Amino acid sequence: MTGWKQLLAAALIATAPWAPAIAADAPRVGAPAPEFTATDIEGHQRRLSEFKGKTVVLEWHNQGCPFVKKHYGTGNMQRLQKQLTDQGAVWLTIISSAPGKQGYVTPEQEKEYLKAQQASPTAVLLDSDGAVGRLYGAKTTPHMFLVDPKGVLIYAGAIDDRASPDPEDVVGAKNYVEAAFADAKAGKPVAVGSTAPYGCSVKYSD
Repeated sequence: MTGWKQLLAAALIATAPWAPAIAADAPRVGAPAPEFTATDIEGHQRRLSEFKGKTVVLEWHNQGCPFVKKHYGTGNMQRLQKQLTDQGAVWLTIISSAPGKQGYVTPEQEKEYLKAQQASPTAVLLDSDGAVGRLYGAKTTPHMFLVDPKGVLIYAGAIDDRASPDPEDVVGAKNYVEAAFADAKAGKPVAVGSTAPYGCSVKYSD
């Protein structure tokens, strides 16, 4: 990554205001993942517990965030969605942007986006009041979580080890989500269960 891109990445991360009112007791890796209910873009109520027995990936999302654009523009996020869901995982994309804030979308707008991006999450959950995001302590887009088939949180943090919005950094990056899923599927302890998330701040309501 070139010097100016490094400065841009640092500025975007360092100046992003962290979301207010994040739960002090946000879930810890190794503890049960908090139950939640949210409405998907088809108007259906979805609960975390309905997917018990499967590995669940939670992806905090904002269409306008440069870090999200990096992973969707290169097809990296879509590749990971397909790879993991083909192996039996459930992928829940969660949008916690409040009305009037960057990243807020209607169900129809999100459907158009998914089609244009050829993305294939299991469901997209609209969390405009920020209840689910605050429950999980979601700070950035993307911010990734993995829940094992028993409902235990086994990974929380960044998607990979390249904290920049530069699409070129996808190549050669260590994908923490992919690695954590592989460890869990092989019946091994997750080698890296927690990392610092990077990206744009989640645009919660004030």
